[in-house]
Amino acid sequence: MSNSNTPKDGDFAHWVEEKSEALKFELGEKFPVPPTVLVSTSVHAETGRQKLEEVLLEHEEPTQEFLDELAALEGAPPLSDEELDRQAMAAGGGDGDAATPE
Repeated sequence: MSNSNTPKDGDFAHWVEEKSEALKFELGEKFPVPPTVLVSTSVHAETGRQKLEEVLLEHEEPTQEFLDELAALEGAPPLSDEELDRQAMAAGGGDGDAATPE
C-alpha cells in the first residue's frame, strides 16, 4: 500500500525536515516565546554592551563604545598581586559561594 504523501526512497530526510519545520512554525504560532527568552548569552541585545568574544569570534564590527573601553583598559595600570588576591578571594568560584573560593 502506498500513500500519496509517502516520499520516495532518498527523499525521506527531506520530507522529515519539511515536516519538522512546519511543526516548529505551527508550535511557534500556538506558543509564542517572549523575545527576552530568545536572547543568547553570546549575542548581545541591541541595547547591550558589546563583548570581546563577539568582535573576535563572531566577527562583529567593533562599536565606538567598545573601542573607547578597550583603549581605557589598555591605558590602565596593572593590578597589584594584593588586588588580584582580594578579587580571587571575593569571587564565589564555580559554586558561587565566596566562603569557599577556588
